[in-house]
Amino acid sequence: MKLNIPNWLIIIAGIGQIFTALIYPYIRHKVFDWYTDVKKLKPLNQEIAKTYGRYIQGLNFSFGLIAILLYQNLKEQSLLAIAITGLIAAYWIGKVATQIAYYPMYEIPKKQLFKIGSYFMNCLFVLFAIVYSLLLIYNCIGFFNNN
Repeated sequence: MKLNIPNWLIIIAGIGQIFTALIYPYIRHKVFDWYTDVKKLKPLNQEIAKTYGRYIQGLNFSFGLIAILLYQNLKEQSLLAIAITGLIAAYWIGKVATQIAYYPMYEIPKKQLFKIGSYFMNCLFVLFAIVYSLLLIYNCIGFFNNN
């Protein structure tokens, strides 16, 4: 099986991941009114929730930088490439699965911008899951065929 993942697709995924990291604070504030809900928690739980939010934002940004700056390395069919693409694929597959399983139970505010934005973001998450899954498959095939 010949699998070719264009560099531009990896870079587009990287740009999208950085976009998700940059838009994340806006979504928390304007779409979900997140900090109002977080203020209802005990102080330690507030800090934990904020820390996890920063982790998500940092991971999205870091994965984007890796994709943009190291796109060739993500395709080198080494154990490290398998590990990195596997980690990022699992992250985005988990995000998509969570989005499908839990988020439909909640209402997004009715503004047209938020509705369109939610479809756009979901498409981005699916794109990320597909790109990194393809990279993982490509790396595994190359690595195990050559060893």
